This record gives sequence, C-alpha cells and structure tokens, in this order.
Amino acid sequence: MIKKTKSLCPECFKPVDAEVYEENGKIMIKKTCPEHGEFTNTYWSDAKLYEKADSFPTTATKIDNPQIKRNSGCPNNCGLCEQHQTSTVLGLIDVTNRCNLKCPVCFANAAVSKRLFEPTRAEIRMMLQNLRNLKPVPTPAIQYAGGEPTVRNDLPELIKMAKDEGFVHVQIATNGLRLGRKKGYAEELKEAGLNTVYMQFDGVTEEPYINNRGKNLLPQKLKAIERCREAELGMVLVPTLVKGVNDQQVGDIIKFAFDNRDIIYGVNFQPVSFSGRIDTNLVEQQRITIPDFQKEVETQLDGQVTTSAFYPPSSVEPVTRFIYALDDSVDPIMLNCHQHCGTATYVFLDTDEDGNSKYIPITDFIDVDKFLGFLDESANKINEGKFAAKTRIAASAIKNLSSFIDTDKAPNGLDIKHILYEVFKNKSYDALGEFSKNAMLISCMHFMDPYNFDEDRVQKCIIHYAVPDGRIIPFCTMNSRYRSGIEEEFSVPYTKEAVKEVLDIENKS
Repeated sequence: MIKKTKSLCPECFKPVDAEVYEENGKIMIKKTCPEHGEFTNTYWSDAKLYEKADSFPTTATKIDNPQIKRNSGCPNNCGLCEQHQTSTVLGLIDVTNRCNLKCPVCFANAAVSKRLFEPTRAEIRMMLQNLRNLKPVPTPAIQYAGGEPTVRNDLPELIKMAKDEGFVHVQIATNGLRLGRKKGYAEELKEAGLNTVYMQFDGVTEEPYINNRGKNLLPQKLKAIERCREAELGMVLVPTLVKGVNDQQVGDIIKFAFDNRDIIYGVNFQPVSFSGRIDTNLVEQQRITIPDFQKEVETQLDGQVTTSAFYPPSSVEPVTRFIYALDDSVDPIMLNCHQHCGTATYVFLDTDEDGNSKYIPITDFIDVDKFLGFLDESANKINEGKFAAKTRIAASAIKNLSSFIDTDKAPNGLDIKHILYEVFKNKSYDALGEFSKNAMLISCMHFMDPYNFDEDRVQKCIIHYAVPDGRIIPFCTMNSRYRSGIEEEFSVPYTKEAVKEVLDIENKS
C-alpha cells in the first residue's frame, strides 16, 4: 500500500475510505461503500512514472480568506475551505449550460438537463470579484466555460468585464463552431480582451468526432482555426482522449499543431473523465492515465520525445521561487497542483540543412533536474542574504544559468542562453515571447471522476469554479459531486420563453 486517502462511491457519491497501492507495476485505487460494495480502478498505469512524479511534491500556499470554515471532512461542503492547500491559479465560470452540441462524453452533461442555467452579468461580476479577492494572491487567469460560452450573445461584454476586474489572462473553452461560422467573431472577441481560445480538438480524421461529439466536426474545427489565424488570436488544442477511439492519434495531433504553430501554442490532452454523460460501464476499457499518454507520445513521435521528457507542473515551483527572490513585488503564482494531476514538456521542431525535421524536447538541451535544483538553491541563498549580498548572489545565479545548457543540442536558431538571461535579468516579455514562438507546450491534465477520486489531489487543486452562491469549488469535486445541485438551485425550467427572455437581456448589450 502506498497511502490511505478519501474517495467517492461512484454510485451514491458519498465520501469513503480508499487505499492507493501498487500491483503488477500499476498504481490502483480501491474503496468500499457500505451500500454499494467494493470498487477497484486504475489510478496510474505505470508505477515507475508515478514515483518520478512523486519526487516533485507541492508546496502548500493556503489562501488567507477561505469561504468555508473547516467542515466534517473533504470533500463535504466545498467552497474553498480551510483544509484546501493551494490558491486559485485558473478560475472557471460556467456562463451557461446551453450548448450547440450534445457530446456523448460531456462531463458537464450540458444541454440535456431540461433546466436553463445562465448566470446574469451581475452574478458573473460577483464571481469574478470573489476570485480576485482571494488573498494573498488574487486569481490571475479566468476561463469562461459551460455549456458552450459562445452561445451567449454578450460574451464580448463578459470578456471585457473580466479584464476590468483585473484578470491578466482571459480564455474561453469552446467547441469552435460559432468561431468558424461567424466571420469577424474572432476579431470581436480579441478586441474585447480575449487572450486564448481553448478549443476541443479530438483528432485529424472524422472518426473521433463521430464517437466523442456525435458528428464529424473536423471541417468546422479547421474553419475555426482559420478564423483565429485571421484575427491573430492564439489557440490551444484540447483533445479528449478515449482509449480505442483517438489514443492512436496523439502523435498526429501534435504534428498538426506544429503545422499550424503560427496560431497554435500548445496541446493540452485531457483523458476522458467518467462523470456526466459518458457510459460508466466502460471505465477500465476506455481509461487513459498520464503514463499511457506519455508512452503514446514516445511511440508515435518515433522515440524523439520520450517519457523522461515529461515533468509534473509542480516541478517548476523553483522557477517561481527564484523569480520572487529576485523581485518580491511580483505575485508568487505557484503552479503547485498535486504532482499526479498532470504532466508537460516543451517541444521544438528543428530542420537541418537537408530539410529533415525532428522533434527536440527541452530536456535534450537543458539539464532540467540540475537547472531546477540550482534555481531552488539560489532562491534560498538570495532570501537568506543581506541586501548587498542578495544583489551579488542574484547576478551570479543568472550568469550561471547557462551552465546547464548544451547549445550544440539546441534547435537551430534558438539562443536559449540569451532568452534565459533576458527573462530573468531584465524581465523581458519579448524574450519570453521568442521562447513561446519556437516552443510547443505538450501537456496532459487528468481530471478525476468518482472512480479515481483522491482527496489528496483535490486539496491541492489550483483550477477552481466560482459559482453563484459565492463559493469557489475545486474542478474535480465540482464535476464529480456538486454540479447538478448548483445548476438545479440556480436554474429555471428550460422553455422557449425562458431562453427568449435570456437572449433579450443579453441582446440589450
């Protein structure tokens, strides 16, 4: 046994005791509900990769003003409570449960509840303010989701509102249909302040869309990409991975992203979550875990990007600590979600003199482990030093960053030493942009469902929903336990009259 934790019964959704343990090279989770019996499910499919991620534990950064006092036990009465161990890095607001699709794998079960959930602009402003009022660090980024946020006619106004409330980064989670259909819509959203389109993209052929979305949407996806290209509005592709459906297209999706890297900045793969509308009888058959994803990348990119190139988001905590040691006037925003929530790497596409291309992960030319260790050690020295010593230590540390770089293995034309110097010494956003222009972020975020729910992960979640009753709820508890109750409380019966009234209000903007 590796640890004891709390999980959920997949039948009644009540908290139950659970064990996480290793068996036959896999990590499993087992729990017993007094009413519904025993459940055993795959947690991580590779014990060695689980252990590697476990070597990057997160640092607690509790908020100073939780909305909920300590309760009877996680995940009861989420909101954020005193037991939560991380602050909100990305806030989410469901601006509607209406949708122009009825996807078979929708974790939000949108468009079929016979209820209309559509917060008013006043309610949305209140939710935005709740996220920005968190202390000591206000939430820096917001994502509007749903349902399908683009069915709201006042979405540009909501984007402007988020900027007015101080959010540095605003994005929408969308299927892209309206972006593709409505000429000028991408420009309108960008002018309102939208930074990124976070678009469903399940594959490069029609079959994954027929399975995951109920129809072939590939032509509409390609059209949406063209519309965003015209508007110079950046995109991240978001494939929902289902074993046996599109797991063999991981490499092709990455290659497609590189073919469109003028407008696509990353691919965030999301293994399907068995909550909402999906058939839960196929959990083990269709389950994809983070190691499965990493191995598919290695295989499908011909071994050029191996599993060793991937690190959990928590691994970059030393970067934040170093930056904050250099300048304590900046907000110390930690990507300190639990080490088993996700994985990521930066990949570059390099072309030699003969025109041959190859994929180069950042780990091929930077000794990432030593680099991160050096940043952590340097941050400690700067923090412990007196004022004059701090300046000297900081200058020396920045100068020595290049010692962890093998320029001979770096992609052609990438002056990574100069970029690091400019980013850390001069806080150059242009240099950061130069790095981002050449790099593709390849990541995987495995959101939990009642079958693999782990209280330890929930308490270190950094992606939180703001809801109309004033609470802020971690992503996986929202979708595994609270969504239906909140939508029921703050919705009305779905009728033509109710929809017309909502649209009339939104159109008045």
